[in-house]
Amino acid sequence: MQWRIITVGKPALPWAKAGLEDYLGRLKRAARVEHMVIKEGPREQVETQLLQASEDSLRIVLDERGKARRSLELAGWIQEHDVRGTKRASLIIGGADGHSERLRKAADECWTLSSFTLQHEIALVVVMEQIYRAYSILRKEPYHRE
Repeated sequence: MQWRIITVGKPALPWAKAGLEDYLGRLKRAARVEHMVIKEGPREQVETQLLQASEDSLRIVLDERGKARRSLELAGWIQEHDVRGTKRASLIIGGADGHSERLRKAADECWTLSSFTLQHEIALVVVMEQIYRAYSILRKEPYHRE
């Protein structure tokens, strides 16, 4: 399965850029992951672009109201979707205004990384680490300890 991580605005914080690049590099051995940036702007325009960028894939919106998953559950979800033949999953991380009800309803799934509202650069690094962790679980690598 291919992953498309879509964010509103590109990372500006040096540690977030470094974290993104680190996990993109680590994931090259396990999965195809791309990061796509949508330019900030009026919410309706941004959400239209987010929907267009994710229209050919399973849409997953990251939102504090979404479903929480443990790392082992995410690994199982990936395995299940690989078996089903899911070609692409798009993870959508919103901007400062978050996601509207319209975007949440257009999603196939809604996940949360935390019950806290997370700044988009933090959410990006956390979700990249969790995808890496899930693939390390599937590959039976010693990264994850439980």
